[in-house]
Amino acid sequence: MNADSLYEDITYEIDAAAAVITINRPERYNAFRGKTVEELIKAFRAAWADTRVSAIILTGAGDKAFCTGGDVKQRAETGDYGPTESGMFEIGYLHKLIRDVPKPVIAAVNGIAVGGGHVLHVLCDLSIAAEHATFGQAGPRVGSFDAGFGSAYLARVVGEKRAREMWFLCRRYDAATAERWGLVNYVVPAEKLMTEAKAVAAEIAEKSPTALRFLKHSFNADTDHQAGLSNLAMSALEIFVHTDEGMEGARAFAEKRPAEFGRYVTA
Repeated sequence: MNADSLYEDITYEIDAAAAVITINRPERYNAFRGKTVEELIKAFRAAWADTRVSAIILTGAGDKAFCTGGDVKQRAETGDYGPTESGMFEIGYLHKLIRDVPKPVIAAVNGIAVGGGHVLHVLCDLSIAAEHATFGQAGPRVGSFDAGFGSAYLARVVGEKRAREMWFLCRRYDAATAERWGLVNYVVPAEKLMTEAKAVAAEIAEKSPTALRFLKHSFNADTDHQAGLSNLAMSALEIFVHTDEGMEGARAFAEKRPAEFGRYVTA
């Protein structure tokens, strides 16, 4: 069953016991705008309510990018992430929804997972990467940050030193390194990525859904307090991106030049 007619920026499909959610903006390396986030929320809620669905697979269209985070070109052009039905940019709610949906979420990382796209895969319960996938954070390079789940929870996954390295240096890491760090569960050839993700979803479908629901909530309980950090961080980010410093990062990215952040250093 395909429900693509309900969406513009994503596709949503039921395949056996899996809901497959695909960010479908390959021309923007699957970067998300406000509308994309709104449609992702709608799709995750649909998968939550669908009793046929045992697991959810999140991936990106094409073979270049899983997701490259917020659409910085859109932000440079309009100063925001574009219009939404709600009038809000609800990325924080999407983060919480990925954690709260009582079904395992599998990230099938088919290419670049950077910035806010990297945060999405980190929040998924399991991550399977294609051999050519790359990983990293980019916020400080483009005048942005995620001081909530994207940093605090990342530190739980890879450790404090690795998480700080990823945010402070904004380097890219290959799939083998990501697997070695525990950032992904395992790596497969690109042509086998979705087959493997669906096979994992089929394994999950054989398990007790009530047991899995309780287990997911139990795993989350230890870090649920980070939702408060996320709310604080998103409120701060909403202010920061409209400052001269925040806009310099977006403009530099759009103009393909190094950002001039030196004048914003304070004592």
